Amino acid sequence: MLYGPGVEFESPTAKWDQGDSTIDDRGQNRQPSSSGSSDLYHQGQDHDLQTQTHRDDKKDKKDNKEEPLTYTAEGDAQIILSGGQSPGVRRMEAINAHLKTWERWALFFGVFLVTYVYGLDGTVRYTYQGYATASYAQHSLLSTITVVRSVIGAAAQPTAAKISDVFGRTELILVSIVFYVVGTIVESVSDDVQTFCAGAVIYQIGYTMIILLVEVIIADLTSLRSRLFFSFVPALPFIINTWVSGDVSAAVLSDDPTQDGSWRPGIWMWAIIYPVSTIPLVAILVVAQYRAKRAGALESYRSPFQLLGWKRLLVSLFWQLDVIGIILIIAVFGLILTPLTLAGGTEDQSRWRDGDILAPLVVGVVCIPAWIVWEIKAPHPMIPFKLLKGRGVWAAFGIACTLNFSWGMQADYLYAVLQVAIGESVKSSQRIQSLYSFTSTITGTLLGLVVYKVRRLKWFILFGVCVWPVAMGLMVRYRGGESSYAGVIAGQVILGFAGGFFTYPTQASVQAETKHEHVAVVTGLYLATYQIGSALAASISGAIWTQTLKSRLTKELGSSSIADAVYADPYGSIVTYTWDTPERQAIVRAYQHVQRILCIVGLCVGFLLIFFGACLRDRKLGDEQSRPDAGKEIDSEEEA
Repeated sequence: MLYGPGVEFESPTAKWDQGDSTIDDRGQNRQPSSSGSSDLYHQGQDHDLQTQTHRDDKKDKKDNKEEPLTYTAEGDAQIILSGGQSPGVRRMEAINAHLKTWERWALFFGVFLVTYVYGLDGTVRYTYQGYATASYAQHSLLSTITVVRSVIGAAAQPTAAKISDVFGRTELILVSIVFYVVGTIVESVSDDVQTFCAGAVIYQIGYTMIILLVEVIIADLTSLRSRLFFSFVPALPFIINTWVSGDVSAAVLSDDPTQDGSWRPGIWMWAIIYPVSTIPLVAILVVAQYRAKRAGALESYRSPFQLLGWKRLLVSLFWQLDVIGIILIIAVFGLILTPLTLAGGTEDQSRWRDGDILAPLVVGVVCIPAWIVWEIKAPHPMIPFKLLKGRGVWAAFGIACTLNFSWGMQADYLYAVLQVAIGESVKSSQRIQSLYSFTSTITGTLLGLVVYKVRRLKWFILFGVCVWPVAMGLMVRYRGGESSYAGVIAGQVILGFAGGFFTYPTQASVQAETKHEHVAVVTGLYLATYQIGSALAASISGAIWTQTLKSRLTKELGSSSIADAVYADPYGSIVTYTWDTPERQAIVRAYQHVQRILCIVGLCVGFLLIFFGACLRDRKLGDEQSRPDAGKEIDSEEEA
């Protein structure tokens, strides 16, 4: 099929004759044209190009002059750039076929190196984010920034998946570097919380892209039975970073970082370290691609630019990335969840009646039906509802969202609680906060070896989701005071133990439900539901924090001025009020009260994990990259 002016390329939606009708690769019946011609038409014409066809009868070609067709967006919406025959997927399959054994191991080392860097950065940056907001005397906005980052991350995951299918894995890594570096620089030089938030959003886009790319590359290279084990390669750095992160934070931060801004170099140094860490991974992919090209495996490959040209490519991407759907989903979650973190405070300072709080809420609610209708009607919806019909898929998405919702409720302000209400140092607080990742990584990696033998996942996942509420119960009990030290550690370790049984295993489970061409999109959606769970947790915890803490501080301290100062900069207050002072003990009681509420909410949400775990399918994992019968149940349901 001619996919552009003078370019021969087999279209992903090429039609194959079947009697009187044709069927494209999406399984949709197409009726032949009224003229009875067997021509294969390009779907989506340019306004300055004539329709180009293959004609069996070359004699008639001169006699039949083709009339130029009017360009329409609907036409370009039908060009399929993502899926099993997309340029990026085809190129990755060729690269995979030409990777030598040592190069595969080198590729996994490159993945480990990249994940080590962004994992350590993400761990310490979350800590610096709290100091940054406190330095602007707006520590309560920590949850607001987390909500905004999570919403952007949720929208970016499926978008990045589609872009990687169109342009390729390597290209998206390079794009992630740009966003990562620019966002990091903006954060480190910010003079107010608004600029810091803008930098955090830009950084989040790059961070989201590389997280997705790593998981997709692993799925590209591994079989179903070994995928769980190799999926933990990106998580292995947590085994080291749990202990290193505390030393890094302690070395960077001064005794009073909110006053001297010592958190800034702790952020900007990653603008240099991260790009350097990606060199081995990119180099291996480029070398393998070069070898595949020399072998002729990419002889028919054409880049999206060669296929369509800039103008038509942009229009096609507009529809296939579902830009309208992205805008609507950001509006739904961003405009509803963000105001929840801003409107709280004491009764006389509450902003629930302010127009700048109510207006976004109303617009966000109105966007919900608009988004649903659009996703149903969109030519290439961001959320492919066909894939969601299988309970093995929607149950996995439910686990991802509920997990981060429950975990975030106890974790969003845990660092502040450890320092202010338990009296831990910077190093100790950082390490305790990272114990969940440390334990879950060790548990999950060992589980991956077991799963390789037994080839089943569901019962391990069910065990993990049943242990989760027990750990959350410990976090409710141990929430502040010197006696809580051991209890908090035990709670984080058991949370990590439980999480190791169902975080990555659930991801492997949902990948086993889909064909290879859908792996990137489904993985992107799975990670997006993680981000939605984080956004829900940040908004609810932020609302509880802002609505409750300040009034509780005023009640315990008996002074609104001291309460205001502690609320705005809790890290500065622990310098002013040492542990044995009456003021510090009053602050501890206030923090205990609020953290208890947060953990109870997380405990209640955590029980939903058991329901979703029970709904998963128990697939047998084979040696193939994807199950041969993946998706057939969904197709049969549609036919019925």
